Amino acid sequence: MKYFVFLLGLILFMITDSYAQQKQEPWTISQLMAPETLADKINNSQIVSALIISVGPDDLIKGSVNAGPASEPQNIKQLKALLAKTPKDTEVVIYCGCCPFANCPNIRPAFTLLTESGFKNAKLLNLPQNIKVDWLDKNYPVK
Repeated sequence: MKYFVFLLGLILFMITDSYAQQKQEPWTISQLMAPETLADKINNSQIVSALIISVGPDDLIKGSVNAGPASEPQNIKQLKALLAKTPKDTEVVIYCGCCPFANCPNIRPAFTLLTESGFKNAKLLNLPQNIKVDWLDKNYPVK
């Protein structure tokens, strides 16, 4: 009986631990924008109506504005102020690139704010490794 209780407890722990590791991202796959897509838009001057926002330490991408690292409350306030002036149907592309995508402390709070604010065309620039590898090393447009 003790073995059965131990085994049941172990199984429940494994299921709970596995579930906790599968955190739900605030974006969908369709909301991820490939770096080459944004680079093409910038190079072809197709970003006139788009708003590109850096939610990381620097705004390196051509045409982007810097809201500052979104992991800091004062920068979330700054991002809110910027978004308050932006029509809800605007294509808004956020990016960070400070570290590997899975570990970034800035993109999740910023993207959550975007969707909670009602932006229907919110995009997250897909920089899985970092801005250097996924943007700069590919000679995509910079400031």
